Amino acid sequence: MPAYTFPARFEFLDEIRDAVADVAREGGFSDKTIYSLQLAADEAASNIIEHAYEGVSNASLAMTCDMQGDQIVITMHDTGRSFNPTTVKEPNLKADLSERQIGGLGVYLMRKLMDSVSYESSKSGNLLTMKKRRE
Repeated sequence: MPAYTFPARFEFLDEIRDAVADVAREGGFSDKTIYSLQLAADEAASNIIEHAYEGVSNASLAMTCDMQGDQIVITMHDTGRSFNPTTVKEPNLKADLSERQIGGLGVYLMRKLMDSVSYESSKSGNLLTMKKRRE
């Protein structure tokens, strides 16, 4: 299983997206689905960088990305502040922009783009797991 460790900084999002695309392409996913997988991984990593590691300059983000049968499984592990994305309510996309709640759109995208999104927090850190079956 390919494992990666990235500095938890926004300038490393390209490398995260590229790693996901490489595994997905080898796994036979369509270009459209690969883009969706990259977007979900980008949102997940951005949330970790922005929220879990807010104010921390030397943090890292561990990621695995692998095919398990006909699905891709992406995990992201951090040791920052815990945050459970499964508790975030769906945004009201029909509300006027000025009335929408701030935040939550990235989590919404992750849920819509992936087949499953799960989260665990323990003494060793936070683990986000996202899965998507090949069409």
